[in-house]
Amino acid sequence: MNKAFVKESDQDDDDEAAALALAIPAGSKNYIRPEGYQRIREELLQLIDVERPEVVRIVHWAASNGDRSENGDYIYGKRRLREIDRRIRFLTKRMDSACIVDPSAHYGSDQVFFGATVTYSNQDGEERTITIVGIDELDPLNGKISWVAPVARALTKAREGDTITFQAPHGVEELDILEVRYPAPAAE
Repeated sequence: MNKAFVKESDQDDDDEAAALALAIPAGSKNYIRPEGYQRIREELLQLIDVERPEVVRIVHWAASNGDRSENGDYIYGKRRLREIDRRIRFLTKRMDSACIVDPSAHYGSDQVFFGATVTYSNQDGEERTITIVGIDELDPLNGKISWVAPVARALTKAREGDTITFQAPHGVEELDILEVRYPAPAAE
C-alpha cells in the first residue's frame, strides 16, 4: 500500500480544537473550578506518563518487525500517537489559559456567580438545578452548564427570589430563582 493512503491529516482535529477554543467569548478568560483544573491535569499526566510511553513501546516493537507499510500495529500505533500528542497539546493550551476560580469564596451568598449551584423553576412550575461551570467542565446531563450558556448568563448576578427573563430557543422564558448555593470553603 502506498504511503499516501495511510497518511492522515491533523487538520480535522485541529479544526475541532479551534472550534472548542472559539467557545470562549472574545476577550474573556477560560474560567474553571479547581476540581475541573485538577481533572484536566490528571488526564494530561495520564497521557504523558502512561499512555504515550506504552504506544511508543508498541510502535518501536512494530517498526522492528520489518515492512511498515502493511504492519497494522505500526500504522495504528502511529495514528494513536498523533491523537495522544494532539490531545496533550490541547490540554496544555487549556491549562495555560485557565483562570481558576474557587466558588467557595461566595459561600453563604444569595447572588449567582461562577460556580453557583442554582435551583430555579420555569413558567410551568418545573424545577431544575444546575451548576455554572467552565467550558472544559461542561456536563449537561449532570446539570453542569457552561458560564457562556444563555441561561447561565441570564442567571448571573441575579439573587435568590428574583425572577429573570431570557431568550430561550423556543421563545422568551421566565425563571424564578429558588435557591443559590456554593460549596463550603475547605478547612485548612
